[in-house]
Order: sequence, then C-alpha cells, then structure tokens
Amino acid sequence: MRWLALLLAIMGLGACKTGSAASGATDEVTYHTGTLADDDYKPAYDKAELQKALTSERGAEAAGVERVRELEDKGDYDQLRIATADLAVRRRFIASLAACEASGMTCPPRLDDPTWSFDIEANDDPKLDSKLRFDLESWQKVAAELHGRACACRTITCVDSMFVAIDRLETRPMPDVQGDETASLALTRARECLYRLRGLRRTPRTVDGE
Repeated sequence: MRWLALLLAIMGLGACKTGSAASGATDEVTYHTGTLADDDYKPAYDKAELQKALTSERGAEAAGVERVRELEDKGDYDQLRIATADLAVRRRFIASLAACEASGMTCPPRLDDPTWSFDIEANDDPKLDSKLRFDLESWQKVAAELHGRACACRTITCVDSMFVAIDRLETRPMPDVQGDETASLALTRARECLYRLRGLRRTPRTVDGE
C-alpha cells in the first residue's frame, strides 16, 4: 500500500540522534522579517493570536527539551526516540509560525492543537468534525479539515498517521469528485505541511533585519 511504503521510507528519520534535535533543527531556510507578503493561503487569525500561539509553543518546546534530558538521564531509549522526534516536529511547527508572522509564509489554517487519535493498523475511519460523506460539498469540507489538522500536528505520531488518513480518504469520493480543484488543493497543502513537519521539506525560519 502507498501509505505503508511512505512510512517505511521515512522511518529512519524518526530515529535521529538526540543531540541534533535538542540543539535545534538544521533543515531550515532563512527569511528576513518584514511586511506580510501576499501568499496563496490567508489564515483567519490575526497577528496578536499568532504571537500568543508562538509564546505558548516556545514554552512547550522548553518542556520538550527538558523531557528529552530526563529520558537521556534515565536511559529510556524507546521513549527518548519518540520525545526527540516530537521535539523536532514542534520546532518545525514553531518555525512555520515564525515565518507566517514575518512574511506570511507557511501559515497553518488553525493555531489550536486539535485532538487526534487514529490507529493506522485498524480499519476504522479517522474521527473528524466533518461528516465523512463524499459528495462534492462534503468532500471539500473534509479536505479542508484534513488540511487544518495536518498543519497543526505537534507530534510525530500525528504527522505519520495524518499521511495515512489522507491517503485512505482521498480514494473514497467518486472520480469526478476526487478531481475537484478546491479539495485537491487542500490536500496538497496538507501534505506540504506534513512534509515540512516530518523534515522532508526545508522548514523556514526568520531572522531580524533586511
């Protein structure tokens, strides 16, 4: 299956060394701060909400660093791998928020951290707020929610299971509905967020100055 091949291809990235995650992400592109630029996606939240989210996420990052150190000290290497990968995902999420604030790039559709639980080994559908119907209007709503949830991931489990959920659900509508441009664009943006959060695309960061 396509989702299984994807997970096998990226499993090695989840086992990265602790030192690289704890010292900061290295897969970044630098953008200079300045006026918000025009972008294809415009979020509904304002800069005040974005700044509040950045403050909160940086606090969560600090807690993640401490968690990694505690697990290193305990020698709990199974949990350490997960905590290290989660910290890397959160740092990439923070970098996306910073780029959104500075240049209007990589803005996620939502700033909250929605509950997400999806067993990729089970046959159950993922639990979404939108009803899983696959007529045109319903599919557009489902695709938009998948976009929002994918870009809001803060853990490696969320990222990897969202890849699977999108792959499974996009085969469900009839071919003419699958080809809808609005839904297809939402899923493309969802995957772009997941690629960045997984470290498969470069994550933008910002610096002060011109």
